Amino acid sequence: MIKIAPSILSANFAAMGEAVQMLNEKGADWIHFDVMDGNFVPNITFGPDMCKAIRPLTKLPIDVHLMVEHPSDWIAPFSAAGADVLTIHVESSERHLHRALQAIHAAGLKAGVVLNPATPISACIHLLSECDLVLLMSVNPGFGGQSFIPETLRKIRALRAEIDARGLDTLIEIDGGVNPETAKQCIEAGADVLVAGSAVFKAKDPGEMIRLLRGSDNKD
Repeated sequence: MIKIAPSILSANFAAMGEAVQMLNEKGADWIHFDVMDGNFVPNITFGPDMCKAIRPLTKLPIDVHLMVEHPSDWIAPFSAAGADVLTIHVESSERHLHRALQAIHAAGLKAGVVLNPATPISACIHLLSECDLVLLMSVNPGFGGQSFIPETLRKIRALRAEIDARGLDTLIEIDGGVNPETAKQCIEAGADVLVAGSAVFKAKDPGEMIRLLRGSDNKD
């Protein structure tokens, strides 16, 4: 079943608790948690303390996307803060990705890698056996509200073929410019998890939007 992971980057930061409670009630599957360090990307968001603050408010998995230069430094803090999933960019300064993924698993979390739009899937092929998921950015990371990059669909199809050929159950997650139209395209291409920020938090009815994003799910 397709999972919808609303990004709280698009929530009202002054009412983050209420935003999380809303997602509990409106049918979200995961909570996507964007971490930016002002170095890897030109923006700064939140860190482990925010994760710790929202953890008691939800039973949903917290999906932490590390847009930082030294992701290994944040494995222990986010594990302690209650994260469930941790993904790291292959473009970051992390030189030993296998070791980092193994460390995430050792900390009791699900682990994955992230590819920017211009990064080919060949950058993660030899990591797939260590990955619970691969996050494909469908916009350039750093800011919400951007438009979906169509070339992402080709990457999804190619990655889906690689995963299936290897007999793995690695999930494909898509982040950026997800709306009902692009969600349908991503699902048809082979995506499993859709991150949606603006689409959900700017909707008149977030619950209906979550249903619309999941509505083209033909995998049930």
